[in-house]
This record gives sequence, C-alpha cells and structure tokens, in this order.
Amino acid sequence: MGGRQMTEMLKGTLEGIVLAVLAMRPAHGYDITAWLREQGFADIVEGTVYALLVRIEQKGLVDVVKVPSEKGPPRKVYSLNAAGRDALDEFWTTWGFLADRLGALRTAGNDTVAHAATTEGK
Repeated sequence: MGGRQMTEMLKGTLEGIVLAVLAMRPAHGYDITAWLREQGFADIVEGTVYALLVRIEQKGLVDVVKVPSEKGPPRKVYSLNAAGRDALDEFWTTWGFLADRLGALRTAGNDTVAHAATTEGK
C-alpha cells in the first residue's frame, strides 16, 4: 500500500510511530528506518527519519548517546526518556480516539450503503 494518501497520513503519525519503536529498544536512525521498512512502510526514506529524530531530540523526548562506528563518524543511539514516554502515551490515547471514531464512521457508512442497496430493489 502506498501513494499520496498514505504519505500524507504518515506525516501526522510518524513521530508517534518512531517513539513506539524507541519504546521497544534504543536505536539509531538506520535501524529505525530498516525496521519500519520491514513492517511494510517501504516508502519511508532515511532522511525523513533523521529529520524527525532531530526534532524529537530538540523537544527533549529522547536521550542520545554517541557510540563509535566501525566506519565513519560515531552513531547517535536514541532512547526514549520520561518525556518521550509521556508523548507516546498521548499519541496512543489520540490514536485510540481517532481509530474508534473512524471505525464508527466506517460502520455507519457501510450500514447506510447496505440499507440503500436493499431499499433500491423495492
């Protein structure tokens, strides 16, 4: 699944998704991008994830440790801190609210379509 609509929806949720990944384990940008791709987010590019990591670091949602790398400069490893866990909790609360409302809307829409289909034949 991809396309413009998916890209637009991801823009609003990617921060929460990355916080959820970091809640599982500390990671650096490449690891996060690779994991997201394994989960089906094939269109995610590293640059997007790195820009997001800079933003959540500036917001104080993660702790950062630089670890030596076998090739190139040290890598930044991000781990969720207390403020990040609070932000993730808020994300899941908001997500749950939206998922419930969208589910109800979808059910109502399906019921309306089904009702219209049965009344058209009469």
